[in-house]
Amino acid sequence: MTTKKENTTNSINRNFLSDCNLTYAVQLMGGRWKLPILIRLSNDKKRFGELKRMIPNITERMLTLQLRELERDGLVTRTVYHEVPPRVEYELTPLSSTLIPICLQLDEWGAKHKDVHLGISSTLIP
Repeated sequence: MTTKKENTTNSINRNFLSDCNLTYAVQLMGGRWKLPILIRLSNDKKRFGELKRMIPNITERMLTLQLRELERDGLVTRTVYHEVPPRVEYELTPLSSTLIPICLQLDEWGAKHKDVHLGISSTLIP
């Protein structure tokens, strides 16, 4: 087994990035599908099938993985209702609710940037 060298540039950068608040926040929201999922949950609780219909290009596997990561990171709450058939709902946590205005600002910025450079309209907000 090899030991990690603590003095390498890679190790120093890894430590810096893990301590950087901005990088931490971006890593939590990072990924292709997390922001669209968070935005779709901003209005109300949603079931898995509703989210799948609202984000048509996401696969079921990817939606499951992203929801698990969001739940693990404390951004989404998963509530299981013990009934037949079983019902599961996802909703934002109070902490992640504070991200929604930031996401909307990013969407506005992205729309302006795309208009200037690509001439394409927004796809995050329905």
